Amino acid sequence: MGLPMKPARALFAAALVAIPALAFAQQHKPVQHQAGVQAPKLEIHLTVQRAKLDNGLRVVLAPDHTSPTVAVDVVYDVGGRNEERGHAGFAHLFEHMMFQGSQNVARGEHFKLVTSHGGTLNGSTSEDRTNYFEMLPRSELPLALWLEGDRMRALDISQFNFENQRKVVEEEYRMRVSNAPYVPAELRLDSMVNQGYWPYEHPAIGNMADLDAAQLQWVREFHDKFYAPNNAVVSISGDFEPEEAMALVRKYFGPIKPQPNVPPYNPGPFPVQKAPREAIVVDDHAEFPAIMMGWPIPPDRTKDHYALEMLGMLLSDGDSSRLVSTLVRERAIATDVDASTGDRRGPDTFYVTLKVASSSTVPQVQHAFDAILQRIQHTPPTDEEMKKLRNRIESHFLFGLQSNFARAQKLAEFELYWGDANLLMGELDKYRAVTKQDITRVAAQYLKPETRSRVEVKPGAGAAAAAAAGKGH
Repeated sequence: MGLPMKPARALFAAALVAIPALAFAQQHKPVQHQAGVQAPKLEIHLTVQRAKLDNGLRVVLAPDHTSPTVAVDVVYDVGGRNEERGHAGFAHLFEHMMFQGSQNVARGEHFKLVTSHGGTLNGSTSEDRTNYFEMLPRSELPLALWLEGDRMRALDISQFNFENQRKVVEEEYRMRVSNAPYVPAELRLDSMVNQGYWPYEHPAIGNMADLDAAQLQWVREFHDKFYAPNNAVVSISGDFEPEEAMALVRKYFGPIKPQPNVPPYNPGPFPVQKAPREAIVVDDHAEFPAIMMGWPIPPDRTKDHYALEMLGMLLSDGDSSRLVSTLVRERAIATDVDASTGDRRGPDTFYVTLKVASSSTVPQVQHAFDAILQRIQHTPPTDEEMKKLRNRIESHFLFGLQSNFARAQKLAEFELYWGDANLLMGELDKYRAVTKQDITRVAAQYLKPETRSRVEVKPGAGAAAAAAAGKGH
């Protein structure tokens, strides 16, 4: 499932606002770490209730009275992976369309109503899902559920709204992809790792050609297929009474008709890669050269995926991690490094990004990385490293679930992806079960030369001119 605080690589949304924390209990049950050191075992204690309406809508409730706020997250089981060829970006387009009005809410009123009542709101799109959320004072729970129910039931998909939001999305594409340093290379890498596997081969934000060619009827048909109660989860977290919340959910969502023919997700097998793939991306906005690498790995929440997540942390999480300590701090041949999993429902990708310092070269950094990886593939992490990894995982995981919104979102995704929000409570034990031998094994098994895709980023003339201008000042 990925650590809750880790940013999604291909997620398109605005920044979130933090809200007061939930206290997690520390259970004084000794847990034997690999190094032989005993430490208190941290556990997740969330009160979670699940329900399902007659129209198929799944509901997850996580009451917590430590702060007078409430978060509502509506997650639809539709993302980039559900789009047809030629219709890339439709899920992301609807992230915008869903704020353009519904039967009882005029265009722009959704934002005004939430913010004028002391709340914040947004939406986000990934390859695996689309979500819409509100964070409000506890007294405004009826407002949030009414707004979400109204647009699920009767969204205003007019020609005007469609044309208006198509322009907005195209401008977002120019700003967040075309003119953003290193992003074109990231998308190119994803297309190489997932070559021949359409669900993840194309980005969730779509592309300009498909957006230009889109027709209103296509967009309406896409909406009718996926945006229905039996293809969604409503998750509520914060200061509320479950009985009251369920009564409101039934009132505002219960009358909505289900979609009897939600298209099944049948992507076909993932193509086997037998040789490395290489590409060069010239980036006018990149300040430094960079190396981006990706390998196909098993889906999220599989046994080896937990080990691969810990491998990513071993490589780049914190000053003492292998890549940071060696490439950035000691040798100063890289300015920034990152290693992580994409945390997709699957198949997933293991990513490594290395930005090359001006005093170094791409071959020098590549050689240094290869040496570090080979060492991990043959020699397990130390006991001290494993202790740090487990401590950091607990910290990331627990603090990542502090806010009402973070809990609502993560519980909704577990309900949608894996069929039971309560599975979230067992995640820390899955990480704790990973051994040092597991990390070495998955590094050797999945990060192989023949399955690697690699993109070299070369700063273009524009980047060189900008750097020269900066030095002149």
